[in-house]
Amino acid sequence: MFDLERLLRDNIRQLVPYSSARDDFKGDARVFLDANENSLGSPLTRWYNRYPDPHQWKVKEALGKVKGIKPEHIFLGNGSDECIDLLYRAFCVPGKDNVIINPPTYGMYEVSAHISDVEVRRAVLLDDFQLDLVHLERLVDEHTKIIWICSPNNPTANSINRQDIEVVLNNFSGLVVIDEAYINFSRYRSFIQELADYPNLVVLQTMSKAWGLAGLRLGMAFASEGIIDIYNKVKPPYNINQATQELALKALEEVGQVNEMIKALVTMRGELARDLASLPFVLTVYPSDANFLLVKTTDAHSVYDYLLGDGIVVRDRSKVELCAGCLRITVGTAKENADLIDALRTYRA
Repeated sequence: MFDLERLLRDNIRQLVPYSSARDDFKGDARVFLDANENSLGSPLTRWYNRYPDPHQWKVKEALGKVKGIKPEHIFLGNGSDECIDLLYRAFCVPGKDNVIINPPTYGMYEVSAHISDVEVRRAVLLDDFQLDLVHLERLVDEHTKIIWICSPNNPTANSINRQDIEVVLNNFSGLVVIDEAYINFSRYRSFIQELADYPNLVVLQTMSKAWGLAGLRLGMAFASEGIIDIYNKVKPPYNINQATQELALKALEEVGQVNEMIKALVTMRGELARDLASLPFVLTVYPSDANFLLVKTTDAHSVYDYLLGDGIVVRDRSKVELCAGCLRITVGTAKENADLIDALRTYRA
């Protein structure tokens, strides 16, 4: 049985959060003299001398319309990495609690755990890059606070079987975090609409991938109001800057354009996969539900170095579990993809 209060760290349960000037006063006023801002403006624009909305309500309202969810179920982080880090701070007691990851997977789950002195237990994926439910279950004990599931997964690019995720959600009393950074490129539906059914569910998404806003560093967490309240309790006062909020609002008005970009990238993903599969040193191009491909070659390090010599950078993942000989290749523009294939056609093993 999921019990949010029991799961929380004692010090977080008792924490009195910082109250900023913008928390104390909500609404419009004629003169603001409450936050020790520079009243004369700034070199950039007269508006950036003021602190931003600490809870980003306008962005959350716009995002809620796009996602079909109430703003009270949304937390915005300085990248998904902040959403990840704050869960460790709120729920995991250093030196006592543990979390479970399913490698190969996104590396920040483990890095953030080590920063917080939280034990990481590893349920390595099966050969088909799906969850090993038997191993995962054996790793769970009374101090397991979070299970991290990346779907579509990075670096393998596949979606995790939905029924397997539901088994975890139904049988684990801690938090289950599903990282859907690449969900827009997948044919599978998001778990966001399942929040009412699973009080232990946290869904992560990002504006970095399909929305093309990696430079803004805007991550999203969707969860019950109780979990979102904890996020807001432990976050820094103004974690999302004013420029990011403004640009995110503009982007959220362009859903049609974003959908067209997603369609184009998915089409180019298929074309790139076919072109790569035709190369003699490519052994496997794994199916992808993301905006990248995992490609198994006869010698990943050699191919990587060859491309680097031609000014083309891909990611060598050959030292990662289950990814021996593999490169991770992002779907680029049509010209970038053509340049990549032209370069690889001249490679000799």
